[in-house]
Amino acid sequence: MDDEESLRRYGVRPAVGDLENIRALLQEHTERERRAQGEGDTELMKLCCVQLFNSGPIDDALLVWSAKQASFDAACSIDAELMLGHGLDAVKAHLATQFTPAAAAALDRLRELEAEGQFEGFSVEKHSALYDRYYDVS
Repeated sequence: MDDEESLRRYGVRPAVGDLENIRALLQEHTERERRAQGEGDTELMKLCCVQLFNSGPIDDALLVWSAKQASFDAACSIDAELMLGHGLDAVKAHLATQFTPAAAAALDRLRELEAEGQFEGFSVEKHSALYDRYYDVS
């Protein structure tokens, strides 16, 4: 499946029942991209992250972080904001309760970006609307 087929099948706001399929796609392509840059489909990975941003539970922030860390190309394709589908403060609070190296690294990166001002003016609604325009679904 590529990003066009995923967009047709699930849209940018998938039903809860489709989230497991989206997570599986994201995990598969994250693993492929980790093995060799270019082996995973980073456009599909980005779309999966947008879908999780719009519809997934807060735990999906770490799945987005993992995908973002898969390669240089993935890091460039997947915005850190896509971890924030439940808002910056809620995601930071959630990550602070997860005692894993990945959660600590994600939380540190969010704090760095926040200190740099990257999230000024950020809102879940505005970011979601940005991707509606990007995928031409408005």
